[in-house]
Amino acid sequence: MDTEPKEVVGPLDGKFEFKKNKDGTLNKQAVICTLCKKEFSFHRSTSSLKYHINAKHAFVGSSSSGARPGGLVQTTLTEGRALSKSISENLTQKIAKWIAKDCRPINIVEDKGLAEVLQVASRDAFYKPPSRGTVMTKIHDLYKTEKKKKEEDLAVADYVALTGDHWTSVSNNNYLGVTAHHITKTWELKSFALTTMKTEERHFAEACAEQFLTVARKWEIEGKVTTIGTDSARNMIAAARLLTFEHMPCIAHILQRSITVSLSDSGFVHALSKSRKIVGHFKHSPANTAELQAQQAALGQKQEPLVQDVPTRWNSTVDMVKRLNRNQAAIKATLDQQQHKLIMLTPPEWDKVQRLETLLEPCRYVTEILGGEAYVSCSVVLPALCHLRRVMEVSDEDPAYVVRFKTAFKEDLASRQEKSNNAWLKLATALDPRFKDLKTLPKSEREEVWTTLGGMLHEQSPRRSPQTSEDGPPKKKMSLLLQMCSDSDSDEEVQPGRDIHRYRAEPCISMEDCPLQWWSAHSGAHDKLALLARKYLATPASTVPCERLFSVAGHIVQKKRSALLSENVNQLVCLSNWLKEE
Repeated sequence: MDTEPKEVVGPLDGKFEFKKNKDGTLNKQAVICTLCKKEFSFHRSTSSLKYHINAKHAFVGSSSSGARPGGLVQTTLTEGRALSKSISENLTQKIAKWIAKDCRPINIVEDKGLAEVLQVASRDAFYKPPSRGTVMTKIHDLYKTEKKKKEEDLAVADYVALTGDHWTSVSNNNYLGVTAHHITKTWELKSFALTTMKTEERHFAEACAEQFLTVARKWEIEGKVTTIGTDSARNMIAAARLLTFEHMPCIAHILQRSITVSLSDSGFVHALSKSRKIVGHFKHSPANTAELQAQQAALGQKQEPLVQDVPTRWNSTVDMVKRLNRNQAAIKATLDQQQHKLIMLTPPEWDKVQRLETLLEPCRYVTEILGGEAYVSCSVVLPALCHLRRVMEVSDEDPAYVVRFKTAFKEDLASRQEKSNNAWLKLATALDPRFKDLKTLPKSEREEVWTTLGGMLHEQSPRRSPQTSEDGPPKKKMSLLLQMCSDSDSDEEVQPGRDIHRYRAEPCISMEDCPLQWWSAHSGAHDKLALLARKYLATPASTVPCERLFSVAGHIVQKKRSALLSENVNQLVCLSNWLKEE
């Protein structure tokens, strides 16, 4: 049986075709450009052919008008040229940076689509993306460069706060994530990852403590670390006791545990159980979801899916009840048209769900505030918890189940707050110009805070030389004048009190103002207190920075990349975190 002859593709993926002889056969020693029909001799070398394409024809893509085989058209506007070595090197560098910053898989450089995009952008029809090995080499070099910058930042920092937590990958490997937080000389809050290191030991307290020390020593900040923020797991609390650093339990974890405990012992349990079944009815059926969206459109509402709460996901319960309350009419209309075995919420239960939204919304607001790492959060803890206590005050209009929830919430939160680092939180609150009136503390505790701060200033004074370059001649002269005018033999005994009094006399700033900007403008007048402000205000209120780190790690260590080396995991996670600042 005769078979059709296979089509012969010419050199350079069909950009040239072999010359045909008069008898119809192909002359494989001569080729013709498919664009300009110029004839070239061909002896298996394509160098001259590539030069012709780059010199005479620009690459504009196959979708352009007049496109010919291979996606090439002739243009009179520009002439394509092969990329220079410097430009090609820069493009390789940018590709590596893009992969690291946006958590792209390394093998993306092998995608033909990426090659075509880069050929169009570079106007080089023969440009090929760098190999995987080249990209990994560039990523390693980029990691070293960025790490050096972070080391320089930490070298000039006065104090550094850490957060740490453990994470398990899809390949069942355990990693310790550690982030660093400090306030610069120019009063900028810096937060970045230090490591996502693979750990082999069990999470006993001694092993966890040694891991934190290893990270601190590796970055040469052991003597600068002030606090270590972790969750309230027993091993983490025990590990913190073994360290010389202050322990800062995650306030967001504490708040969410109080919510969980309060919900389990209140009248919301049955209403929440029914709510979850209703959400599951729509979440597990595309047809049911489509019908719900049709009802939402008919009622003039936004078409949005329902949300299922997850025990380990903060604020997911309030998200669920908010979405249910907002779509109550659409849900009822949809279920009325269906044959289902769901037990619908009764009117009293709908009322409970609405009341629960009112109760949980302030908790969500506080959690989001405490979870920030781009702004000061440690000094907000006590004012935020004070706000929650006021919100949870029982009123005469509250039904019995709301009273039970509020009572259980306040009692549980108070017991957990006692185990947190209240001494540190009080000092951070006093050093925040938004809350330095300390109205969130009982009156009996306020003066004790200022006395503690005064003692710190007194201890600080002997170590601060008046002849440092930071102080300068004007401050030295002022110090001498104060000593001459003082009735005391040693001005160090009264100067801390004066500094505290002068700071307290300053008016509080509004909640919308930035405390770091205030300190930047007033650090000269309160130089000693400013040093303490850098120390206490840099501490995060939660371990959310680590949670975000693990979210990035989850994008990188996927099922297809489960065999990724731990060293590469660390570099990719850290680079993604570091490069996001740009």
